[in-house]
Amino acid sequence: MPSPRNQILSNPDQVTPAGLTAILNRAGFSGTVDSVGWQRIGAGQVGQNARFTLSADGTLPKTLVGKFPATDPTSRQTGILLRNYEREVFFYSTLAATVDIRTPAIFAAQFDPGSHEFMLLMEDLAPGFQIDQLSECSTDQAALALEELAKLQGPRWGDPAIANHELLTRPPPSLGEAPLYNATQPGFVERYADRLSAAELNAVAHFGEKQSAYGDTEGPQTLIHIDYRLDNMIFGEANDSPPRPLTVFDWQSVALGCALNDASYFMGTSVTPEHRAKEEHGLLKHYLDVLHSYGVDLSWDACWNLYRRCAPAGLHMAVVASMIVGETERGNDMFMTMAKRSIAMCEDLGSLDLLSG
Repeated sequence: MPSPRNQILSNPDQVTPAGLTAILNRAGFSGTVDSVGWQRIGAGQVGQNARFTLSADGTLPKTLVGKFPATDPTSRQTGILLRNYEREVFFYSTLAATVDIRTPAIFAAQFDPGSHEFMLLMEDLAPGFQIDQLSECSTDQAALALEELAKLQGPRWGDPAIANHELLTRPPPSLGEAPLYNATQPGFVERYADRLSAAELNAVAHFGEKQSAYGDTEGPQTLIHIDYRLDNMIFGEANDSPPRPLTVFDWQSVALGCALNDASYFMGTSVTPEHRAKEEHGLLKHYLDVLHSYGVDLSWDACWNLYRRCAPAGLHMAVVASMIVGETERGNDMFMTMAKRSIAMCEDLGSLDLLSG
């Protein structure tokens, strides 16, 4: 959804009462914003999120959330290089209405293809709550997340209309000749060697040897989120009106890929290894049941095999992402949690040995 560059609101300080009034009235509200303030929210690294508090009349909301390019230069350049900002605006403007997963209501989406400046203005999901990625969700919350995942994937399962869209299918840029994982692995090991056991470091190296086989993992093709985990979800309160049990955001990496990538990634990063091992069969069967409700033809055996093959997804993200975004203390803790949990999942499921090559 391109907009003239001089109209792009690329940081929260550029959002004015007059500008918000115009945006919200175009979105179907009525009234005038008299004043607006903002504060940064969330722990996102590739984008900056802000909650706006409005003094307004009429039907205008009292709070909104805006998303803008990252302020950290490294993270911002990653968002441009990987086309994250362009992809997220594309998802909300083109794809969101074609799937059943609940996403935030978007009131404005701006993107400049020359500068990659962008802005998303969306509903505030308060009083919903976010579960810290360093913690874990309950079994019921995991079941809800996997149910919503099936509502993303089921409607576009094997859809030829998206099979050739270059923004969804174009591979990410590499760093030199090596796969992105291998190119970033040395830096990851150097930074985190003292926080990983010998067995975990061996798993990091072993997965590096399996990049060709992992990259060649085939399976049913559909829309995948890529970063489907707790930090990108807001769970609802029981008395929310209207009800919104779970809303998923951060669509910067949406792509066409193997359906089980997201399921494995979520289970390998958002619950503890002990909890996952105890509950994963039942949770994955629930996910498969919802997919079947869309007419998806996928057997349990095929589903389980792909789930095992995709188990390194969380490790892949932890290694690559930690090296291409700005370093923060919370980010370091998060990447360690993701890597350790994913390594444990691979060990439990024999995933690295399952990858030939």
